[in-house]
Amino acid sequence: MRAAVLRDYNAPLEIEDVAMPVCPVDGVVLRVLACGVCRSDWHGWSGEHPRVKPGQIGGHEYCGEVVEAGPRSRWALGDRLVAPFILSCGACAACQSGQGHTCPDQRLPGFTQPGAFAQYVAVPFDHNLARLPEGMSPTLAAGLGCRVTTAWHGLTGRAALQAGEWLAVHGTGGIGLSALILGRALGARVVVVDIVPEKLAHALSLGAEAAVDAREGATAAQIRAITGGGAHVSVEALGIAATTNASIDCLRPLGRHVQIGMPVGHTARMEINMNAVYMGNLALYGTRGMPSWRYPSLLSLIEGGKVDMSPLIAREIALSGVSAELAAFDGPTPPGVAVVTDFEN
Repeated sequence: MRAAVLRDYNAPLEIEDVAMPVCPVDGVVLRVLACGVCRSDWHGWSGEHPRVKPGQIGGHEYCGEVVEAGPRSRWALGDRLVAPFILSCGACAACQSGQGHTCPDQRLPGFTQPGAFAQYVAVPFDHNLARLPEGMSPTLAAGLGCRVTTAWHGLTGRAALQAGEWLAVHGTGGIGLSALILGRALGARVVVVDIVPEKLAHALSLGAEAAVDAREGATAAQIRAITGGGAHVSVEALGIAATTNASIDCLRPLGRHVQIGMPVGHTARMEINMNAVYMGNLALYGTRGMPSWRYPSLLSLIEGGKVDMSPLIAREIALSGVSAELAAFDGPTPPGVAVVTDFEN
């Protein structure tokens, strides 16, 4: 099968013919129908992610069709499925308590095992998979796998965002746009922050009530003025110190900061304004992924027409185009996200 393989950090991926994946006894092999390109993939490609080594096949936002099922799988040939990027074991204490996204034995296609920048991908622990709803395109489903699920859990499972509250979103990439769209669906008033005018304009067209250009400085002060005292909930969607501090500083007393951007590599440790946390009685939430049992709450919202995630998808690309998308994360990116739908070229 064809796959895009990391051979050297910060270099174009090699398109290679590699062996077909072996089907796990408790899983399936999927023919990949679509796979998103995510900033988390860039962390591995750039050498910042400690678990991604040369030889890895990336790609963790995927949708596919079952071509082989193991003896302990609950799926059948031809089933079209969407996957969370964290595959939980289902048996440990974390999984049994409903918090499978914190499973200590989790599997991570694209990071710790071969991912879906390939024609086929093996998926163990396939109880995590969900059936693709009728009428939902694989392209859209692939875009849900990391950014949308993480944003949904961050807003609802962690910060408990309420209708009428102000939500600040720092960074309007995939996570940020997802938080904007979902926040609006939950009835929040949203202010977005970025340094790219086109992305701010795009966010305003999707329902953001206000936009702040971070190049002008005083981001937190601007948000406090716009919101009449500060955001109730603020999402950091990049994983860097400047936006993390702006997110914390823009909150009103008793506000909730949600860390969705991945602090890894040189940003794993950062200096933040703990005095603001102390004085404001703030809550800081870390969030990564979403337990698989919460998929129906998100998919039903989309399937029922309560929220439209299609504006998230900006480009459909070939497998050979992944390298250019990863390299683009080195600087400001254009609005929307890219999804691989052509695995032949």
